[in-house]
Amino acid sequence: MTIRLPSADGVLRTYEPRSEPLAVSPGAPFTSRTVFSAAHVVADPYADVSPDSPAAVDWDATLAFRRHLWSHGLGVAEAMDTAQRGMGLDWAGAAELIRRSAAEARAVGGRIACGVGTDQIAGGSLVEIRAAYEEQLAVAEESGAQAILMASRALAAAATGPDDYLEIYGHLLRQCAEPVILHWLGPMFDPALEGYWGSAGLDAATDTFLEVIAAHPDKVDGIKVSLLDARRETDLRRRLPRGVRCYTGDDFHYPELIAGDEQGFSHALLGVFDPLGPLAAQAVRVLDTGDTAGFRALLDPTVALSRHLFQAPTRFYKAGVVLLAWLAGHQAHFTMVGGLQSARSLPHLARAYELADGLGLFPDPKLAEERMKNLLSLYGVNQ
Repeated sequence: MTIRLPSADGVLRTYEPRSEPLAVSPGAPFTSRTVFSAAHVVADPYADVSPDSPAAVDWDATLAFRRHLWSHGLGVAEAMDTAQRGMGLDWAGAAELIRRSAAEARAVGGRIACGVGTDQIAGGSLVEIRAAYEEQLAVAEESGAQAILMASRALAAAATGPDDYLEIYGHLLRQCAEPVILHWLGPMFDPALEGYWGSAGLDAATDTFLEVIAAHPDKVDGIKVSLLDARRETDLRRRLPRGVRCYTGDDFHYPELIAGDEQGFSHALLGVFDPLGPLAAQAVRVLDTGDTAGFRALLDPTVALSRHLFQAPTRFYKAGVVLLAWLAGHQAHFTMVGGLQSARSLPHLARAYELADGLGLFPDPKLAEERMKNLLSLYGVNQ
């Protein structure tokens, strides 16, 4: 069987899908790396909502996908930007997601860390921003989840320099019950975060970031860096206090950063591990044996898909992630909160299907092919 796919130049070409998926199965817990997948949410396709309405979530399908990730040994990074936080999922929805997912994690013994931010306010004073963080931190801690202190759009707008970041983060870290993960999300993921840590220059911003960590090393489990700059992440990793982990969020260079070098390595907290979950888990188990070459042999071929999904404008990568979840049979539809399924072109989605199929990511390649043909037909592409 073949399928006709549109290229970026508008020309239809014939592609022959693979007939068998990659053989992967759950295995032992990881021993060499801590690995989180940031997970997407499944929209309720029958909800009568508009793009401006609060998110309508299919909770059963959303939690089922988290059980899928846990079954392969991955931790779940909940209520992050992959879950359309700030792009369709408001704080009320995120709080419900945290509570439900944390309860599910306890039931199945899964690891979970949850995003804590300030998105219940559009802006405000530093006092109001601090209170917003505290409200969300309480929800995460009361749910029994590890907190991820996310970058704040409100703080980026209100801060007048590095001292404001030092004050806000210092206050939060002093009151955290358990060590947290600090999240530095670059402006390629969210343009509103330009100049975070009080400086437009990344060198100065890095110094402020490290100053926050150095003042409270016992309250920082690790940092999650999403700057798509492998050299900068490696340099930052080498400057961390002993015992503070670096969780790569670099969806362009993750194999080399997780593999590491003679001076250390990165753990992982990645949005691309949403579609790559089982394959990524298999690769990490190979790395656990000390077989770095085998790890790279499994994970390096996935980079082309990841770079495609995360191409500029990077923040719309979620559309490709949800498409692949639908094609893989993890949900019954290709609908996103806020109607974000329209954020990528048909040629972009077709290429995502082709790359994922080539990797063997679809448990049922025939189902994926049929669903992709159905999507193509909506755009007038006849097979």
